[in-house]
Amino acid sequence: MPTDLRFEFHRLRFYFEAIEPVLFPPGKCGNIIRGAFGRSFRAIACNPECVDSKSCDRPCVYRPIFEPHADEGSVPSGLQDPPRPFVIRAWNFDGLRIEPGQTFWFDLHLFDIRAPAFEQYEQAFARFASDGVGPSHAKAKLLSVQSLDLAGQVLVGHQVLSLDLGSAPARGPIHRLRVTFATPTELKADGQSVEVPDFHVLIARLRDRLSTLRSMYGSGPLAIDFRAMAERARHVQIVAEDLQNRQIIRKSGRTGLQHSIGGFQGAVVYEGELNEFVPYLIAGRWTGVGRQTTWGKGEIRVSKAEEPAAAALAGSSG
Repeated sequence: MPTDLRFEFHRLRFYFEAIEPVLFPPGKCGNIIRGAFGRSFRAIACNPECVDSKSCDRPCVYRPIFEPHADEGSVPSGLQDPPRPFVIRAWNFDGLRIEPGQTFWFDLHLFDIRAPAFEQYEQAFARFASDGVGPSHAKAKLLSVQSLDLAGQVLVGHQVLSLDLGSAPARGPIHRLRVTFATPTELKADGQSVEVPDFHVLIARLRDRLSTLRSMYGSGPLAIDFRAMAERARHVQIVAEDLQNRQIIRKSGRTGLQHSIGGFQGAVVYEGELNEFVPYLIAGRWTGVGRQTTWGKGEIRVSKAEEPAAAALAGSSG
């Protein structure tokens, strides 16, 4: 596998048991977990006397994870902020109530393969559970942490998973694909949010995100011709779409301000010369794409759509 186009990451699953009833409000599960996890991580990683991470008087692993700094020019213009080295996958419990004694879990995809800080992540999530989960701060406890492969099978130790972005499917030309936006997704083009994702916009955001994650936390930026890839992506067209706009608002506990955490959700069928783009779309399942991916937005699934365009929207995603 060519090392210059390999994207590597860890897939961790954290299992918890509810001690008190745990409620995850609809549309906000990942956001709630991300906020509480950040507070817990700073508590275990920083000096308790520090008022914030910037005033910490000892080496602190909090800032590189939650306040990462990228060298000038290393973050493409399509990304407003340096990406965090992880995303949370917790939509399976979104809107649910977990009763005492019941277990719940979520996945964390960790993109830092240089210094992954496994111990601190585990300590922070243990504290996250004991401090209380959700808006009612319900008590829970961390039961275990497992490393999984791409198929969800348990691994021995923290093994690195690899996706080869340069390996196009070998089963012949692919001219039609269905991309399912499994969680609310927000993409921008020319500084404006898009309602329907043109293919070249989707691929540009994916390409930039994957390259920046590799540059900051992995084996370096992608060795590809960004401009030529973008031009080829412009020849791929939308032939059918079934998207809904999910309006989800969160209120900041720190500032009291309200922020949108919604986006479009559903499926789009694209048509064109697609083989080279398939590995990037597959990677989007694990990294997310667009804004606010850290708490689970922008998860996509891709599958072949050999049927007529309208019928292809009804197919299951792979």
